[in-house]
Amino acid sequence: MNDTIMIKNLSFGFAEKQVLNHITFHVQEGEIFGLLGPSGAGKTTLIKILTGQLQQSDGYAKLLGKDSKKLSGTERRQIGTMMDNFGLYERLSVYDNLSFYADIYHVSRSAINEILKNIGLYEGRGIAVSKLSKGMKNRLSLARALMNNAKILFLDEPTAGLDPATTREIHDVLLSQKKKGTTIFLTTHNMFEAEDLCDHIALLSKGNIIETGKPADICRKYNHLNKLQITLKNGETIILENGSASANTVKEYLENGSIDAIHSTEPTLETVFIELTGKGLDGYE
Repeated sequence: MNDTIMIKNLSFGFAEKQVLNHITFHVQEGEIFGLLGPSGAGKTTLIKILTGQLQQSDGYAKLLGKDSKKLSGTERRQIGTMMDNFGLYERLSVYDNLSFYADIYHVSRSAINEILKNIGLYEGRGIAVSKLSKGMKNRLSLARALMNNAKILFLDEPTAGLDPATTREIHDVLLSQKKKGTTIFLTTHNMFEAEDLCDHIALLSKGNIIETGKPADICRKYNHLNKLQITLKNGETIILENGSASANTVKEYLENGSIDAIHSTEPTLETVFIELTGKGLDGYE
């Protein structure tokens, strides 16, 4: 499988502050890749570099096999970006916002209604952006990113501050895009979102990549306890070694029909991040 995004020794800083420190990772074609870290870690800065809004001070980034700084206009139209309602025109309606971008991207306006239906905004297509809720604005930002049938989507905190139902609907849209072969690069500090959506992730702290891999593999790597937690139907919790020595005990509970739930004790991405940095993904101790 080809790498759609390749980043090597990339750095960015201004004045006395180093925002990104020689970071290196790659994103495969057709996968959902998550960049996890608290606010201020450098996530948005990296997206701005990859989408041509900023220029790195060192290292390089390749998109679709080409230097990200040298992409042609046609190649840039293969990229969709969603960044905190960036580029939404408050006085225009939902439909007119997308019509404007359809003309910029040189795509037919005939696709607008279908996109609005898929994103759950069709009934509100005549509403001015200034009157939309945060959730509806997020959907419109995502719809704009989808307008040009992009090969790569860059999504900066696409579900931040949204209710669970709206979050799930946006997740469904992203998974649908993945099925079409779209490469999705998203930033988040929501560990559950990363675990649900992402094929691979990178943990970013103070401008440094501190771990990369599949979410489940990272959690297993830092599973120092390696225990089984069994909740019995009488409410009692039993902790056992996760190994052959516990097999007979588990077998006995199963034969007696005593088990209500059984879980392994591998950590979450949140607890891994805390172990590596001393802080959670929300930035607090």
